[in-house]
Amino acid sequence: MNQYEDLKQRQQQEFSAFPMQFAFSDSQFAEGMAALGLKPTDTDKIYKAPGGGFYRREDGPRLYDMMGRFDRELQEAIAEDETGDGFIFEMFLYELGNHEYDVTMELNETLDALGYTMEDIQADPRLCHGLERARLEILGAAS
Repeated sequence: MNQYEDLKQRQQQEFSAFPMQFAFSDSQFAEGMAALGLKPTDTDKIYKAPGGGFYRREDGPRLYDMMGRFDRELQEAIAEDETGDGFIFEMFLYELGNHEYDVTMELNETLDALGYTMEDIQADPRLCHGLERARLEILGAAS
């Protein structure tokens, strides 16, 4: 496992432990509300999240802080990679594989997942180097 994958896995475990419920039916909503210690009519006490999710309003600041920290941790790890051969390379290698670059030969999904544009990559020699190295490794493995 690489450093980027370790970071993502740790963050995913923490996010999964956050008290958020998902519902796609009235019965699932009632069960989710009960799991949050609420009644189904307590809709004024929750926030909705994308994909059918919801969580207690009182937990909103915790979620906001957690997501901000996740972003800071990623940015700090990227900043610490002075050459693009470490964390940045592993980040691109993971995301290129995750978005089937070896099949599609498209970078857009990978860049979107990481919040970068091609202009961002080209403006930072470390990102450019890490992406190119990861791309070549994937293409070499695919041949």
